[in-house]
Amino acid sequence: MSDYISFEQIPFGSDSFADNPEPRCPCVLVLDTSGSMSGIPIRELNEGIETFKQELLGDPLAMKRVEVAMITFGPVSIESDFQTVPNFYPKTLHANGDTPMGSAISLAVEMVTKRKQEYKNHGVSYYKPWIILITDGAPTDGWHHAASQIKDGEDRKSFAFFAIGVEGANMDVLQQISVRQPLRLKGLMFREFFMWLSASMKMVSSKNPGSNITMLPPTGWSEL
Repeated sequence: MSDYISFEQIPFGSDSFADNPEPRCPCVLVLDTSGSMSGIPIRELNEGIETFKQELLGDPLAMKRVEVAMITFGPVSIESDFQTVPNFYPKTLHANGDTPMGSAISLAVEMVTKRKQEYKNHGVSYYKPWIILITDGAPTDGWHHAASQIKDGEDRKSFAFFAIGVEGANMDVLQQISVRQPLRLKGLMFREFFMWLSASMKMVSSKNPGSNITMLPPTGWSEL
């Protein structure tokens, strides 16, 4: 069925539930690293991810609760399994290849499902996972199955999916994939976006799992 790397091939992370029994707030970054992202865009994306980590490191509670995983596509690759922030070491991303967005999204859903089962097996409570898609293009593979997975997962409140379109992104397709309105990044304001994301994750992780969360408005980095 799939042309992407299986989650089963990835070794489980080193974070110990016994040492850190805090509830977990999982976030998967699904990042377009296709050839069109080369040059300044991929550099700004790398800097934005580092900002994301540093901002979360500044919050003692988020540092224990937020778990970050990172998938890139062009081709599809798991760059990082779920890790708490101190153990999240983002690799420098390089742009090449096409845009197999559908496979990348399906892999993110698979990873989230697997991780939630790990939490349940260890008696660890968790917040609704976030899947964050960032792309500057259109899928070069089949994406309708991924779209149905997103709709089903959102309907069952299994996760929250957010689509961010960089200049050049096919917003019409993103609207068909995402239940929520996709947002367009203003210029290359990746740093500002990741500061918003880290602030949102800090706010979520300060609440009790299951609490109603009011999202921070996406001001400063998005355009209609």
